[in-house]
Formats: sequence, structure tokens, C-alpha cells
Amino acid sequence: MINKQKMKIVRNILAVIIGIVVGSVVNMSLINISSSVIPPPNGVDETTFEGLSATMHLFEPKHFLMPFLAHALGTFFGALLAALIAATHKLKFALSIGFLFLIGGTINVFILPSPLWFSALDLIVAYIPMAFIAAKLIIKKNN
Repeated sequence: MINKQKMKIVRNILAVIIGIVVGSVVNMSLINISSSVIPPPNGVDETTFEGLSATMHLFEPKHFLMPFLAHALGTFFGALLAALIAATHKLKFALSIGFLFLIGGTINVFILPSPLWFSALDLIVAYIPMAFIAAKLIIKKNN
């Protein structure tokens, strides 16, 4: 028979896995529809990483709205589910999702050139604060 402590551990592991998967799906879904919401500038090839990198200088601030929302909402919903599912330490598990997505966002900043203002806004606002807000919503609901 599985004891309560082992079940808590399993739930906490599942919280992280589900948080990462759902957050990634939300992120990629928003990225995939972004060009239909805000069309890219003329001449931009979004089908390849090289094409996107070469034409990043053509992007206006409005073109960064959907990537920001993808990062923020992906982190938010991933952290929300992690906090909801976690048996213990809900804030820590939600923040771990935020931290993992922050690592991905930081790597993205170094790989894909973007304006400094966007990189700073994205790294400062889209990850840890969104995870914190998601966790606080769940914790407040459960109290």
C-alpha cells in the first residue's frame, strides 16, 4: 500500500511535469497564432530561425506583444496548474515553473536578437511575477 508521504511526492512531481507541459503548450499555441493576430512586417520569413533572426530589425513594438503574452500566459497557466496539483509547497512549485521558463527565456534572449527593451520586459515581468501571481491565486483560493 502506498503511504500518504509517497502520494504527496508523486503529486508534486506530476505538478511540475504537468506545469511544464501545459505552460509549453500555451506558449507555443500563442506563438503559432501570433502572425494571424498581428501580421509580421513584409519580407519576414517566420518559417526558419535564420530568416527570423535576419529580419528582426523590421519588427515594430506591436510585433512583440504576442511573444510577450505567450511567455507570460504560458508561465502563468503552467504555474497555476503546478500550484493547483502540488500537495505541498504550492508557492515553491509554481515558482519552479517560473524559474524553468525564465531559463528558457534567457536562452532565447541570447539566441534570437530582440530589442533590449523587450528582452528586459520579458525577463523581468513574464516569468517569476506571473508564477507568483498564479501561486497566490491558488493559495488564496485554498485558504
